[in-house]
Amino acid sequence: MRPLLVVDGDSFAHRAYHALPKSIRGAGGRPAGALVGFANMIVRLWEAERPRQVLVAWDSIGIPTYRNEAFPAYQSGRVFDPELLEQLDALPELMTALGFAVAKADGYEADDFLAAAARKARGEVLVATSDRDAFQLASDTVTILHPTKGVSEIARIGPAEVRERYGVEPEQVPDLIALRGDPSDKIPGAQGIGPKKAAEIVRQYGSLEATLAAGRFGAEADALRLYKHMAQMDAAAPLPSLAAAEPTWGRGAELAAAWGLGALASRLEALAEP
Repeated sequence: MRPLLVVDGDSFAHRAYHALPKSIRGAGGRPAGALVGFANMIVRLWEAERPRQVLVAWDSIGIPTYRNEAFPAYQSGRVFDPELLEQLDALPELMTALGFAVAKADGYEADDFLAAAARKARGEVLVATSDRDAFQLASDTVTILHPTKGVSEIARIGPAEVRERYGVEPEQVPDLIALRGDPSDKIPGAQGIGPKKAAEIVRQYGSLEATLAAGRFGAEADALRLYKHMAQMDAAAPLPSLAAAEPTWGRGAELAAAWGLGALASRLEALAEP
């Protein structure tokens, strides 16, 4: 069975936006660098992996999740360029035109849909994201495709690579994050505990809860439990159908042409040719 490819849409859209010139424009002078760059990234991934279906997951920007409600500082201070936000709004429509499944719902992050697909899909799952939090999903059937340079260079992360990089098992990654913190998400972690020490503690006790039961970090126990909860991906996120389907390159080409993205339309048209 061919693999299911699950893509962190926001992660790759940000990479595309910052990698390409802001001078790339579509019809009416609208910004288009992220649209073009993201579509090209998706095409390259599809050509490399030949998945049975592609699921592209998205954040609901500006709509709080349970993480924000439980910990207001979570991901605080992030500011997005208006031109990026405009393209983030348009990208799901382009992905749908290409025949790919799209997951987006109030109260969930893209990460949650990645977890839901990794848990519920049959067979091999490839999770494409630059977010290392997703390393918690690595298993015998789930491989993380972690871009190191655009998407021309991809590191394939399985359980062995997680152990090598972090010194813990994939399922222990949320425990590790809770203790060491995550500056990008504004999760503080335990006071005075860095990545190496956090990994040592997780290896010694096996989990955050076992660490707390042993009498460690008593004054921070509730906060650390909350940090772990935020670091865990919610596999209960609602998913669209993941039935096998071939891309509809021609429909995507038509939409790209309507948006004034001639070069992208030509590339998609070439893929549509028998």
